[in-house]
Amino acid sequence: MSEFVSDRTSSNKAGVTLMNNQVGYVVADVMRGKKDITITELPSMIRVDGVNRIDFDYEEIAEALGWEDFGNNDFEEIMSTHYGRMVVLDDRVVMFANPEDAAEYIDFDLQIVE
Repeated sequence: MSEFVSDRTSSNKAGVTLMNNQVGYVVADVMRGKKDITITELPSMIRVDGVNRIDFDYEEIAEALGWEDFGNNDFEEIMSTHYGRMVVLDDRVVMFANPEDAAEYIDFDLQIVE
C-alpha cells in the first residue's frame, strides 16, 4: 500500500506567488491583514493565499506604491504562478478557489447535463 494519499475535495483556496522585490512586497503588504488572507515571505518569493476569493485592487495597490496607476502589466510582471481561477478585469485581478464562484466571469455553465 502506498504512503501517498489523494484527496479530491476542494481546498477552497486560491493564491499567487509574487516576486520578492520592492513592488511585490508592497502588493503583499496591501493584502496583509485582509480577511482570510495569509502572506508567506520566502527568500525569493512571497506567497499570497486566500480562502474562497482574493481581490487585488489596482487603485489600492497604486496608492500604496505612490504610483499614479497600477495595472495588468504591472501585476503580471511581479506574479510568477497562481492557483485557482484567475479573472483579470480592468481595475483588479480576482482569484477564485472554485470555478462555480467565477461562473459569471468565465462563462462556466452551472447547468446539469444529463
